[in-house]
Amino acid sequence: MMQDQFFRLGVALAIGLLVGLERGWREREDPAGSRTAGLRTFGIFGLLGGIFAVLAAQMAAPVVFAAGFLAVAALFGLFQFHESLHDENRSVTGVMAGLGVFGLGALAVSGDYRVAAAGAAALAGVLASREILHAALRRVSWIELRSALVLAVMTTIVLPILPNRAVDPWGGLNPWEIWFFTVLIATISFAGYIAVRVLGPTRGLLVSALAGAVASSTAVTVALARMANTASDGQARPLAGAAALAAMVSVLRVLVVVALLRREVLPHLAVPALLAAGVLGVSGIVMVLRSTAARQPQEMLQNPFELRALLIFAALFALVSTASAALVGQFGGSSLAVTSALSGMFDVDVAVLSALRLEVAVVGVPMIATAILVALGANAIGRMTLAVLAGPMRFWLPLLACTATAAAVGAIAVALAG
Repeated sequence: MMQDQFFRLGVALAIGLLVGLERGWREREDPAGSRTAGLRTFGIFGLLGGIFAVLAAQMAAPVVFAAGFLAVAALFGLFQFHESLHDENRSVTGVMAGLGVFGLGALAVSGDYRVAAAGAAALAGVLASREILHAALRRVSWIELRSALVLAVMTTIVLPILPNRAVDPWGGLNPWEIWFFTVLIATISFAGYIAVRVLGPTRGLLVSALAGAVASSTAVTVALARMANTASDGQARPLAGAAALAAMVSVLRVLVVVALLRREVLPHLAVPALLAAGVLGVSGIVMVLRSTAARQPQEMLQNPFELRALLIFAALFALVSTASAALVGQFGGSSLAVTSALSGMFDVDVAVLSALRLEVAVVGVPMIATAILVALGANAIGRMTLAVLAGPMRFWLPLLACTATAAAVGAIAVALAG
């Protein structure tokens, strides 16, 4: 028990020394005795936090720790106040860092010392990143900050309070799923905006489109279509190319799912799906790369996303989901192709998984493969429909051309195989 206490007090001291190292290094050029706290003082802060935590535990009197905390805060604050008057410095960071070290030292003794050590590393990292954080803050515009705050509210406040169940008789209107999809679009749009700013227009578009399509190519397409509304003609074409690449990822993702769940179905759809994915990939890369010289990263995007457009899309998606569920309920399971087309219009994963769950002995492998291909085609139609509704013609027209070409190549491959 005593060895553990010695160890924890050592961790408390180390926490103070770690933060004090950053504080002392920053003021290393100042004359000795001219600063309120440096390496040694912060080490003492951490150790004092641990000692008062031990005393409070042994005396079963939490007020002892509170009194120690207040005494250290008052004394340190008084010295820091006089130093600030002398240096004409109004920063309170040093005081907050000292109080944080005191609390982390107490946590190292009375709680999980690993959490305390991690907190000390995070605190030292934040203190050491002052220039980086301030420079980043100067580069952030109000529109970007507002978009980040709106996205945080959408995700952490609105999404958890929505019911995660169907509220209509047909089972299509799930408020949580509809809002989750809306948040996903906003997140992809915001991530794409950041990627373009950080990586440049070409690499940023490629990274954001390919990564976002792993979750939802439809969401990527809608996000890119919205971006194209404020883009020029030369800037809309690479956005359409990125949407084509997202569609390629969607097709390849379906093939991976089929290979993992029903490998025997894969030979019946691999050739047309791969050919269609190849057409989408090649055309997408060509459209992204051909317009590189005509645009600059800061001119590519003006706004991460607009809340009004997202709300309109959420309402439209809710309407379409409800109508689709009602139609599926009306058709029933008598026609697998029709059901796959309707359910795959906006969610190809649901259609593919539903088809793969069917018994091969009842439906047959060729029929399952046909249903998956129909779902891919329907998803392309749904994706293009949303692109037309959300974006300008200069965006969806080239995307329609490469999508139609990919569909025609896939259909020819199916006809030749049949």
